Amino acid sequence: MNRSSLIRQIRQKKSFLCVGLDSDILKMPEGISHSAQGLIDFNKAIIESTAEFAVAYKLNTAFYESLGAAGWEVMEKTLEFIPKDIFTIADAKRGDIGNTSAMYARAFFENLHFDSITVNPYMGKDSVSPFLDFEGKWSILLALTSNPGSQDFQTLPIGREQVYMQVLETSAKWGSPENMMYVVGATRAEQLARIREIIPNHFLLVPGVGAQGGSLEQVVKYGANNDIGLLINSSRSIIYASSGKDFAEAAGREAAAMQAQMKEFVD
Repeated sequence: MNRSSLIRQIRQKKSFLCVGLDSDILKMPEGISHSAQGLIDFNKAIIESTAEFAVAYKLNTAFYESLGAAGWEVMEKTLEFIPKDIFTIADAKRGDIGNTSAMYARAFFENLHFDSITVNPYMGKDSVSPFLDFEGKWSILLALTSNPGSQDFQTLPIGREQVYMQVLETSAKWGSPENMMYVVGATRAEQLARIREIIPNHFLLVPGVGAQGGSLEQVVKYGANNDIGLLINSSRSIIYASSGKDFAEAAGREAAAMQAQMKEFVD
């Protein structure tokens, strides 16, 4: 999916919601088996109940890869359920030397047909470029994450800046706003203004709104641009809104509530 198509979806749905399918086989709700088929049934029901409110789905691949070969089949099946006009993200956090990254890119872009993949830029340009070589696909680089440990390295000072700022400034030259996004945690909303000074036009994938306590209003205030430029990811607060047989309906209500808040910010 290209940038203009993604923006069009945001305008049409008046939403910039990304639903995170961090589907844990150990947390299946009542009536869903704790098995690979159960995950398929769960994801299908969640997608059907939330697709009208979402512009993206993010699959955290760890929850699937932990199942071995069956997990890859679950991802394949899940992607078939997602409407073709909705953006798909493989939250795989890959990144390695060039030929290895090229194989990771083939796995997620050619075999699973995701629109995008999250990438750790720590090893530098040659670990990211193979992902950017795929036309029509996106690399979503980790910049400033929402976990407490992000302060161990990401915010360390480098002269007048911090490490994550240097990551943004350097990596922005590797691609463009047409094929690169950045992960920026909502719990770091106060730093979004500075981030937007460095990368005014790139999309930001923002986790941490909802269950992790991030504020939608603050993220939009400091992080939105003329195209919105945000994908707000919500995982647990949507997919685990209920542990009963009404889990899909509860997920739909939660997604609808988030979309209702978001439409206030979409022209």
